[in-house]
Amino acid sequence: MSDNKTYTITDLAHEFKVTPRAIRFYEDKGLLHPSRQGMMRVYAKRDRARLLLILRGKRLGFSLAEIREMIDLYDLGDGRMEQLTLTLKRSRDRLAALETQQQDIEDAITQLKQDVRILDDFLKLNRDRPASQSFKEFVQSRATPEYAAVAE
Repeated sequence: MSDNKTYTITDLAHEFKVTPRAIRFYEDKGLLHPSRQGMMRVYAKRDRARLLLILRGKRLGFSLAEIREMIDLYDLGDGRMEQLTLTLKRSRDRLAALETQQQDIEDAITQLKQDVRILDDFLKLNRDRPASQSFKEFVQSRATPEYAAVAE
């Protein structure tokens, strides 16, 4: 592949499964810098690489400002050390945030499973006959911590 290879907006949109509008949005935000041939945008290999980094950053939950900051450091001329250092810091921060979210999701799933089981038990017990006790009484009669939380 030649270093002079260029891409149209349609080429990039198809390759990365995004809309041309999304690519124009990234251009409007100053993240991509295509040249022009008349009215047509012409994207260089560098723009393609930047689009790949933008989309990866978005998928990982980075803001466009964070992505811009990381990819704009490429041209400092320091062998990318500043860029890689910042990317490592941002990645560690994002990983910690995702791990916290993961734990929160796991806790929510556990709680919902308990709640579903309790509700299911009550409804099964009272499906074919009038409830002999209120839901609160049912939960309190089970006297387990997960039941007690639902009764309140």
